[in-house]
Amino acid sequence: MLRVRDLACARGGLPLLEGVSFSLVPGQALVLRGPNGCGKTTLLRSIAGLQPMLAGQIETAPEAIAYAAHADGIKATLSVAENLQFWAAIFGTSGIDAALDQMNLRRLRDRAAQHLSAGQKRRLALARLLVTGRPVWVLDEPTVSLDAASVALFAAVVRGHLADGGVALMATHIDLHLPEAETLDLTPFRARLPERGTGGFDEAFL
Repeated sequence: MLRVRDLACARGGLPLLEGVSFSLVPGQALVLRGPNGCGKTTLLRSIAGLQPMLAGQIETAPEAIAYAAHADGIKATLSVAENLQFWAAIFGTSGIDAALDQMNLRRLRDRAAQHLSAGQKRRLALARLLVTGRPVWVLDEPTVSLDAASVALFAAVVRGHLADGGVALMATHIDLHLPEAETLDLTPFRARLPERGTGGFDEAFL
């Protein structure tokens, strides 16, 4: 469902990762590990098609990927239900009831997004995944701003997605207790940096 071969990517013109390869089959999750700044976000953005890669191949079905990152991506003046209806229309799907229920947003459906707490906004942003109809979820720290109960709620949503034959690729420091998940440490794939004092490179800008 998702195959990455010898992928290399950069941020700000600086190579970060090279030679990254993995594959995900239906029902499988992969959690990226590595120190801050090692390139997890850059890798996810490259796979999601939001920035060019330096080398390699990404193989998946057309329009298969749904991406969720730090930004909530919601419209403040629209209600919870209107936000989900907007995204359902964008992705050509219908029905938001399951998303409202699974992310515990039913009682908030008519509240404007601008009046939600940070955690409620995050739940709404993640509920958007459920209306995309896309099988490959690419997630960058999806549990930011969530309390323990909401993390458990989202973990259940991911497990349901995997049970339905979807896949999930994510960077997270939170253990979502996904028995289907494997981990990939990106440390061995870090690109070699230029020597100090050559090519105008300054480590202060990392």
